Amino acid sequence: MKKIGFLSFGHWSPSPQSQTRSASDVLLQSIDLAVAAEELGADGAYYRVHHFANQLASPFPLLASVGARTSSIEIGTGVIDMRYENPFYMAEDSGSADLISGGRLQLGISRGSPEQVIEGYRYFGYAPAEGSDHADMAREHTRIYLDLLEGKGFAQPNPRPMFPNPPGLLRLEPHSAGLRQRIWWGAGTRETAEWTARQGMNLMSSTLLSEDTGVPFHQLQAEQIERFHKTWSDAGHGFAPRTSVSRSIFPIVNDLDRAYFGNEGSGDDQVGYIDGGKARFGKTYAGEPDRLIAELAADEAIAAADTLLLTVPNQLGVDYCAHVIKTLLRDVAPALGWR
Repeated sequence: MKKIGFLSFGHWSPSPQSQTRSASDVLLQSIDLAVAAEELGADGAYYRVHHFANQLASPFPLLASVGARTSSIEIGTGVIDMRYENPFYMAEDSGSADLISGGRLQLGISRGSPEQVIEGYRYFGYAPAEGSDHADMAREHTRIYLDLLEGKGFAQPNPRPMFPNPPGLLRLEPHSAGLRQRIWWGAGTRETAEWTARQGMNLMSSTLLSEDTGVPFHQLQAEQIERFHKTWSDAGHGFAPRTSVSRSIFPIVNDLDRAYFGNEGSGDDQVGYIDGGKARFGKTYAGEPDRLIAELAADEAIAAADTLLLTVPNQLGVDYCAHVIKTLLRDVAPALGWR
């Protein structure tokens, strides 16, 4: 059995061909798609976070809204850029969203992807400390955030408070017990996957790895997952970790599917350059269910992960995205033993 959810990039565009022409459209349809996915039996509703772009940016109002409208589906992000985050405010926001959802938050965080603007985090009031860089800053924000999620008191109470205080040092409220074990790190390399395991975070691996060893993407990603599990075992955290991979998978079962994705095929991986370094991108899977079943059975990373996130074309609208999820759950997943 494998958990299967969707990952929405949350794009909008004023184009007449887009079903999401405004931020309002994306936000409301993101909630509706989570409701539809839960009704179909999907396990997760995840959303990308990008700043300075026509995409979803501030995740916690959306996550809280999804949590209030659903009852069983996991809700999460893939990923929040920690260069931009105040870990104290984030601890309060994520605690609130998790409590609203009844403990269903699965929060993906990371250093973040290439930005729309130059050093955008500086506009949010953050700058790397002397002798460090933006990646170090993201990890320091993460360290503070994870410490806060432990729920230990750290703040000296006012001797004459407006409201009575409990004894001892105070922590941030609202606190959601258990959220600390549901934090994921988006790792782009095998080394970062090992670091993730040492920190006691779950592993979120996407359709892009910022390294290339010459082997197929799915094999490199499977090695990343293997090294994560080995490091986790050595660290002895005391609870079982989770791992996820993201894939673009489009079963073709009608003429509309064929019109949208009939020319996609299931091509090869792509190799390119991001932030000056070589990167390997995963391929798109598109075809009739029987063909997809055979191809996906050979994907070593999907086999190694316990969670699969389907990247959905959100600009095609809720109904079509729900159709993609439904056909994969109905026509592909059972034959692969995922259901």
